[in-house]
Amino acid sequence: MSKASQDVPFDMNLVAIGGNSSSHAGNPHGTVCAAIAMLRAEFSDLMTSNLYETPSFPAGTGPDFVNAACVFRSALPPEDILSILHKIEADFGRVRRQRWGQRTLDLDLIACGGTILPDSAVQTHWRALSLDRQKTETPDTLILPHPRLQDRAFVLVPLADVAPDWVHPMLGQNVTEMLSRLPASDRADIKAI
Repeated sequence: MSKASQDVPFDMNLVAIGGNSSSHAGNPHGTVCAAIAMLRAEFSDLMTSNLYETPSFPAGTGPDFVNAACVFRSALPPEDILSILHKIEADFGRVRRQRWGQRTLDLDLIACGGTILPDSAVQTHWRALSLDRQKTETPDTLILPHPRLQDRAFVLVPLADVAPDWVHPMLGQNVTEMLSRLPASDRADIKAI
């Protein structure tokens, strides 16, 4: 794994990586490492975070996760990047059966620079959705930035390794600021491995 400099450009694509179930590549640690190698083959300037062990979300929904994050540049539109991520997930046996359930691999497109998709009203709607509604509702379109990134230590801790200065285009906060606003207990649950 390589650490990035603190000067990550605003136009970088951010991806959160996680898994808590074995795949053909082995245990979740092996799966995440193999997925990073595939991402590196697709995006040559990929920078990756450290690996972290994180509790399942929501609590009690399965074994702990191995999480990481990466950043890269690409001229591809966000939908094409998402298609590549879904193909890699499928290569590791990812099947979407249950929202927030166990999975071999999860590659979430967190942000594409300062892009807001599909628009600020839809992004705000999904960002404000209650936890109960999050459990049952899934958007039918790509929403960027990811509407939950500011709430999730398992995303922000790895992102702080590679993109601490990336600024959320609607919240006006960088990754470090969003992470500092989370409860200390959320941050303490994330362990480097």
